Amino acid sequence: MGDIPRVAVIGNGYWGKNLVRNFQKLKALECVCDMRAEALAEAEDKYGVRTCATLREAIADPRVQAIAIAAPATKHFEIARESLLAGKDVYVEKPLALHASEGRELVELAHRKGRVLMVGHILQYHPAVLALKQLIESGELGRIQYIHSSRLNLGKLRTEENILWSFAPHDISAILYLLDEAPIRITSNGGTYLNSGIPDTTLTTCEFKSGVRAHIFVSWLYPFKEQKLAIIGGRKMAVFDDVETDRKLVLYSHRIDWVNRIPVARKDEGQVIALPSLEPLEEECAHFLECVRTRQKPRTDGENGVRVLEVLETCEESLKKNGAPVEVRLAGKVSAKFFSHPSAYIDEGCQVGDGTNIWHFSHIMRGAQLGKNCNLGQNVVVSPGCRIGNNVKIQNNVSIYTGVELEDDVFCGPSMVFTNVINPRSHIVRRHEYQRTLVRKGASIGANATIVCGSTIGEYAFIGAGAVVTHDVPDHALMLGVPAQQVGWMCYCGIRLPESDVPVCAACGRRYQIADGVCGFVKDHATEGVEQVAA
Repeated sequence: MGDIPRVAVIGNGYWGKNLVRNFQKLKALECVCDMRAEALAEAEDKYGVRTCATLREAIADPRVQAIAIAAPATKHFEIARESLLAGKDVYVEKPLALHASEGRELVELAHRKGRVLMVGHILQYHPAVLALKQLIESGELGRIQYIHSSRLNLGKLRTEENILWSFAPHDISAILYLLDEAPIRITSNGGTYLNSGIPDTTLTTCEFKSGVRAHIFVSWLYPFKEQKLAIIGGRKMAVFDDVETDRKLVLYSHRIDWVNRIPVARKDEGQVIALPSLEPLEEECAHFLECVRTRQKPRTDGENGVRVLEVLETCEESLKKNGAPVEVRLAGKVSAKFFSHPSAYIDEGCQVGDGTNIWHFSHIMRGAQLGKNCNLGQNVVVSPGCRIGNNVKIQNNVSIYTGVELEDDVFCGPSMVFTNVINPRSHIVRRHEYQRTLVRKGASIGANATIVCGSTIGEYAFIGAGAVVTHDVPDHALMLGVPAQQVGWMCYCGIRLPESDVPVCAACGRRYQIADGVCGFVKDHATEGVEQVAA
C-alpha cells in the first residue's frame, strides 16, 4: 500500500472535528490548525496530535503532504490557493469556493502545480447513493422521470452563506452524479425570514436535456430533520432516507394501472436494499489519501466542484429574479476562433483554444479542455474532464479517455490507444477506478502504440509504432517493443542521440548529459543560440 500521506486539517470546528477524527482513524493525521486555543487544546487532549494556530505553519511543515480544509466557506478559496501554491495536495469541504470563477482558478492552479484537488461532496461516497447509481445504470428503475430531494432542519443558522450554499451542494452534487448530466435550465424561489438578504428556505427546479426534472427543497427553518432523495423511474421508485437507520434505501415497485381509462395507483410495501455498514466520510477521506498516494483523479475532483458552483450561481441568479427561469451557463463556452468540421460534435461546456482545428466525425465531450493551435484528425474522441495543452497533434482514430492528460506539443499517432482501467469487463462498471495517465510536454506516441493507464510519459520521450507501454517512461527515452523497453535516447528535435554519456544531436547540435538513467539538456555557448531559435 505504500506510506500513508500525512494530512493537516485546517479547522477543528463543527465539521472539522469529523475530519480530524477520520484522518486520525486512518493514521494520516499530522497536525490540526485552528485560530482558537480551545479548539487546539481539544485536539491535543483527544488525539495527542501536534497543533498550530496559523496556516503558514501548517503548509511550511515538510511532513505535511496534504491539507484538508474545514474552515468557514468564505475562507475556502484563500486557504486552498495558498496550500496549492505551497505544493500541497488539497481537500476542500464543500463548497469549493463561493464563486465559480474562483473554483476554476483553483482547478487551473492545481493543474499547473500537478497537485490533487478534491471537494468534499460526501453523498458521492455514501453506500446508498452508490447503490442508487447502480440501480439507475442497470435499468432497474427504468427511464428516470424526476427526482425530489429535501434537506431540512432547525439550524445550524449561518450568516456568511445562505441556505442554498449551505445545504443544497450535497443534493446538487448527488443529482449530477446520478444523472451524469448537467441541467440546462433552473428556477429557484426562496424566502428570507431571519437575516435580511440571506434566504432561509429555497425550492429549486432543475431541467435536464434528457427530460428529467429535479426538485431540491432546503431549509434551516423546519420543525424536524429530514434528508430524503427520491428517484422516480418508469419501472420502479427508490427512496434514500439518510435519517433512517433500518430502512435507509427502499425500492418500491409501485405501478399505475388504467381502469376504465382512469389511472389507478397500485402501491407496493417496498423492498429494503441492504447496504454495507460504512461511514461515508471515512470512505471519502480514504479516497483522498489514495489519490494523494497514487496520483489518480479524485471522484469528486475540482472540476466536479466547479460544476456544482455553476449550478449554485444559476440558482442564485434565479432567486434574485424572483424565480424567473435561468439558462445554465457552463464554464468554457466554445470559442468562435477555431475551426470544426460540420460533422464534428462539440458539447456545451467545453473549452477550445484559438486556432485549433477539429476534423470529420470527431466528438469533444462536456467538460473537456483543448488548448490553442491543436489539430484533431478524423474520428477523434475527447472524453469529459480531459485536458489537452497547446499545439497538440492527435491523428485519426484516437480516443482520449477520462483520466488522460496531454501537455503542450504532444503528438499522438494514428490509431494509438490509451486505456483508463487495468482490468476492464463489459459487465462490470469501473468508472470510479479510472487511473490517471500523463503525457508530458513534447512527447511523441507512434501509430498503433498502446499506453496502459497509470503511466507517465516523460518530456520529449518517443514511443515507437506498435509499442505497448506498461510503466513510467523517463524524459527523452526511446521506447520500442511489446512490452516497451528503452533502447536509447531522443533529442528535443526528434532525432535519436548517439551512444555517449554526453551525446550531441547530429541534426540540431543540442548537447545532453546522461547519468543514472536521466537525460538532460546541457546549455553552453555552442548550443545557446540553437536553443534560443528553437524557443
